[in-house]
Amino acid sequence: MNAKVNALIDSYQEEFVRLLTRWIRVPSVKSEEEDGAPFGREVRRMLDMAMVDAETMGFMTHVYDGYACDITLGDEAQEMVAVLAHLDVVPAGDGWAVDPFAAVRDGDRIYGRGTSDDKGPALAALLAMKAIKEAGIPLKRSIRMILGCDEESGWEDMAYYCDHAKMPEIGFSPDASFPCINTEKGMLHLLLHAPVSPEGLQVLSLHTGERMNVIPGESIAVVAGGQEIADTVAAFAQETGWDYRAEVVPEGVRITATGIPGHSAYPEGRRNAIGMMLVLLRRLGAQGAWRTLADSYGMEHDGASLGIACEDAVSGPLTCNMGILHLDAGIITCTLDCRCPITADLEGLKATALSHLPGFTAELAETKAPHHVPEDSELVSCLLAAYREETGREAHAEATGGGTYAKVLRHGVAFGASFPEDEDLAHQAGEYLSISKMLLAAKVYANALLRLCAAEEA
Repeated sequence: MNAKVNALIDSYQEEFVRLLTRWIRVPSVKSEEEDGAPFGREVRRMLDMAMVDAETMGFMTHVYDGYACDITLGDEAQEMVAVLAHLDVVPAGDGWAVDPFAAVRDGDRIYGRGTSDDKGPALAALLAMKAIKEAGIPLKRSIRMILGCDEESGWEDMAYYCDHAKMPEIGFSPDASFPCINTEKGMLHLLLHAPVSPEGLQVLSLHTGERMNVIPGESIAVVAGGQEIADTVAAFAQETGWDYRAEVVPEGVRITATGIPGHSAYPEGRRNAIGMMLVLLRRLGAQGAWRTLADSYGMEHDGASLGIACEDAVSGPLTCNMGILHLDAGIITCTLDCRCPITADLEGLKATALSHLPGFTAELAETKAPHHVPEDSELVSCLLAAYREETGREAHAEATGGGTYAKVLRHGVAFGASFPEDEDLAHQAGEYLSISKMLLAAKVYANALLRLCAAEEA
């Protein structure tokens, strides 16, 4: 749309690499609250770093007590278009070939936790704003980037921001994929508890998962028994073709189930190590709550055995993920992360799921209503047009099970930064981004923001 803006973005390549390297080297995983740092010291350090970088670019900034910050281009009295991204990341997890917080560069790629989710896209959008600013393009709407610090957990950052600042009504979140996601499923997060049974196989220890929105790639348990148990595990591995290992140790038998990790919203092609462990424990003779979980969840990701499988034409099928399974003092604790079609009744789904889990009590950890913006709206039309112009590709709006900050806007959608052919490694080992593609994403963002915000004379 604007050759000068695109030329400026091309000139920012080394700046992008330099800034992203610094950002990735801050392990901004949520931790214990400290004074002025509601989500932990490292998250606050990341927030402060982003603010210094934005101020160096000449933007107006404001920090909201460590919960979030905003960066504004244009007159604050004008109507604003929001760009909502986040600076917190999920834990690195296992399976990395490089240090996940070293920002290792290999040609066009930079590897590290947060490169694609969401520090790289946030920087791409910030550099798009910088190019518009340096090109001197007059605006009829201002642009406000809002950077949150609790997206991967409870979204307390956005609640705090909305209480202390005026949230724009229209905008996008660069925290998903292109072309444009105008429909986000509802979320139902359950925390389940049940005592273990004295009958059957005795599980001595099991502690898998840190976040309910991650499909765990490994689960380790120690069970009572000896070589016979280990032999049964080996036979089950051969029968299923799945990766199980068993070792006789002084306490009993140490079992490792290795699956295929991923983001809970996108279970297709993944293999949940918790599900693998549950169906194995059932084969080994576990009873009570262990067997209930194996029967009602097992290796499914559609909620069928919980009685909650459903779908609609706009948003597709429900997905269900068990991201955490812990045994502590004789109590099993686990989580269910359900991404629900926009027509689904979340309360009804909760009641139905619990009816299929006898012996379990449940806490409602979180719910998020579904979100939909019509494809013919000004917002979606402008974003799709920008994507088509910068990439030369056809485009249409899509639905997702992922949840982004777009939901906090009255008219908000998820827009990039990954492209349809890109490998999805968000929340997984080996997360990376392509520098050249992220610069292309920055051009798409600049194009979209100009369509929405540039004055007529521009």
